[in-house]
Amino acid sequence: MRPLRLDMAGFTVFRDETTVDFTDADFFALVGPTGSGKSTVLDAICFALYGQVPRWASSRGIVNALAPSATEARVRLVFESAGARYVATRVVRRDGKGRVSTGGAGLQLMPAGFDPSKLDAGLTPDDLGEVLAGTPGEMDDAVLDAVGLPYEQFTSCVVLPQGQFADFLHAKPAARQEILVNLLGLHVYEAIQKRASGRAMQADAQLAAVDKLLGDMSDADDDALAQAADRVTAMRELAAAVEADVPALREAELAAEGASATLHDLGREIEDLTAIRPPDDLAGVAGAVATARAAVAEATAAVAVAEEREEKVRGEVAGAPDAAALRMLLEAHAEHDRLTGQAATLADAVTAAGREHATAAQSLDEAKADAARAAEMLEEARRSYQDAQAADRAASLRVHLVVGKPCPVCEQAVPAVPEVVESVVANAEAAGKAARRAADRAAAVVEQRDKALRELDRVLERARAQHDQLGARLTELSDKVAESPGPAALRRELKALDVLQGRLDEAGAAVRAAREAQRRARSTADAADKELRGAWIRFDLARDRVGRLAPPAADRDDLAVAWAALSAWAAEQRAERAVWREEADGRLKAARAAVETVQKRLTALFTGAHLQVPERSDGEGFSRTAVVAVARIEAAHQRIVERREQAEQLREQRTEHERDGQVAKALAGHLRANNFERWLLEEALDLLVDGASRIMRELTSGQYELVHDKGEFFVIDHHDAGLRRGVRTLSGGETFQASLALALALSEQLAGMSTTAASLESIVLDEGFGTLDTATLDTVAATLEGLAARGDRMVGVVTHVPSLAERVPVRFEVRKDTRTARVERTGL
Repeated sequence: MRPLRLDMAGFTVFRDETTVDFTDADFFALVGPTGSGKSTVLDAICFALYGQVPRWASSRGIVNALAPSATEARVRLVFESAGARYVATRVVRRDGKGRVSTGGAGLQLMPAGFDPSKLDAGLTPDDLGEVLAGTPGEMDDAVLDAVGLPYEQFTSCVVLPQGQFADFLHAKPAARQEILVNLLGLHVYEAIQKRASGRAMQADAQLAAVDKLLGDMSDADDDALAQAADRVTAMRELAAAVEADVPALREAELAAEGASATLHDLGREIEDLTAIRPPDDLAGVAGAVATARAAVAEATAAVAVAEEREEKVRGEVAGAPDAAALRMLLEAHAEHDRLTGQAATLADAVTAAGREHATAAQSLDEAKADAARAAEMLEEARRSYQDAQAADRAASLRVHLVVGKPCPVCEQAVPAVPEVVESVVANAEAAGKAARRAADRAAAVVEQRDKALRELDRVLERARAQHDQLGARLTELSDKVAESPGPAALRRELKALDVLQGRLDEAGAAVRAAREAQRRARSTADAADKELRGAWIRFDLARDRVGRLAPPAADRDDLAVAWAALSAWAAEQRAERAVWREEADGRLKAARAAVETVQKRLTALFTGAHLQVPERSDGEGFSRTAVVAVARIEAAHQRIVERREQAEQLREQRTEHERDGQVAKALAGHLRANNFERWLLEEALDLLVDGASRIMRELTSGQYELVHDKGEFFVIDHHDAGLRRGVRTLSGGETFQASLALALALSEQLAGMSTTAASLESIVLDEGFGTLDTATLDTVAATLEGLAARGDRMVGVVTHVPSLAERVPVRFEVRKDTRTARVERTGL
């Protein structure tokens, strides 16, 4: 695993959004003061992948991921593993009750050659990559598949945290063995041993099941097979014998069926011929038809006489004067007499209205003259009132006049003050009001008389118009009755027309009565004809019932003759078919005897073969039963053959299960012992110590060499005559050198020894380089430079030692203020 980019926001001391770009940083150092957040960068890498951090002790320390005042922390890691690029994201949130939990987690596989800088443009991994995990539970397996290392191995081989650097060096042999088992994935052999034991138990169970099945197939032996074959032969012979007799049975059955059908047909024909009998009311139907037809002819003649009489009277009516014209002329005489009287009365009314109108016009003129005089008096009173007002205003100036002083109006000296004159304004006002009342009364009289005159105008106009209309109508009526013979003659002519109309009404009633009699006669004739048609229909039905027997042609002119001929023919045919029925009955008895003979022979064949006799005793029943019996026997024989083949297959499976069980038991027995695992651990420890010893010799300039004995670590001090010392006797700097050697060796050797597909493309050391002296520090730096120069992995260190940091080409300086920590890349 090789980190490419790390984004943090709200994660522990990194409250603000912070990005660490590891691109092209093959050898880097995280530098900065103690407590600035250098180790937090490594914590973020572990948290993005595994959801936990070594310093938190367990995954339940997730509360430490949030900055004190933050409600959300977000970590995103872009990394490369085995040539593929991934993005791991984890989000932590704090709810309203202060509880902290994982709010989201995901892992995406990015396209080949994915450029992490695309994330700066606002693109998200969800937009670009294939989702491998979308929940915290799915992350564990997905990260293990991508990185190839579980959390414990990752923090022992890739990111080496503070405080755990020397754990492997100082661990007890049993603990170190457990660490190696976990790191190397040797627990897989325990899983193999368990699966082998399970396979052995499964093989035993399958073996028992096969033995049980073989026990159930004991009836499929050679004797059973031979008996089944004999039974098949016997059944086939039976079927052949049945098929030989079935044609004779079918021939006899067909003969019996033919004779039975003939006998049945003859019975039906005799029954139909017996039913041919003339109806009892045949003579009554014919007489009713003749009587009804004679009545129709008589009624038709009566209708013709009545219609002729009516037509004669109608001609007389047509030649007489028009009754309506006579009545209109008579009404004109009456209206002329009535309007003549009304005209005289209306002329008197017009004359009286004219006189009344003239009187009203004169009265109106008089009222208008009075109103003119009242208007003049009103105008005179208005002028008097105005003069009085002017005099009153002059009097009001008197109080301001002083003798010898200028007049306020003419500015002349006032020779003397005039005496006070009694005001006439009140009198003029009273006179004006009286004149106004008189003028109003006069105007009211004029309006009243004018209204009365206009009403008389309308009355006179209406009277004149009515008189003119009445005169025009009288002139019209006088013209209309000018040539009239007079009212008396008109009344005589109308009376004669009424008599003639009475005769016409009587003739019409006679015609209607004759037509009703004709309708009733026709109805009776129709009923008789319908009855006759019904009788012919019944005849035709009776004849059609025996139509298949070719009855004689019917005389359609006489129903009685037709019935007589049909009845005689039916009697002859009935006697002839009685003879035929006796002959058909004899043939049926002979055919049934033949059927019974063949059935007994076939029944004997089934009984002799110990088979149940078919329920259907016809040829098809015997044939089908024989075929079914052969099929059953052949199926039973085939089942025995198949069971023998199955038993052979089961015996082969038993041999295979027995062999698999023996192999599984042997493998489980070998892996159950500790020798195999102990041998593997010793081999792994030998390789690990050899690699660590080589590195330690380089770090100590050949002074120390690392060895192990019975699981314990020792160093050989070549500067002290090859003295072997326990690792716990080493100084702090020497312990660091030994731990670093083991860490580097473990990182180098794990890929070759592990059963997992680990991708060890980087190593980051977070340990106290400040405990080393200058020479040792120089050796450590040179070792790290050489490790980075090999180009097969990224190498990172966390340090606050300037001399070591200056030798690292890429540095990430971590600074912290009162709010947040920041990371800045320096160097190459």
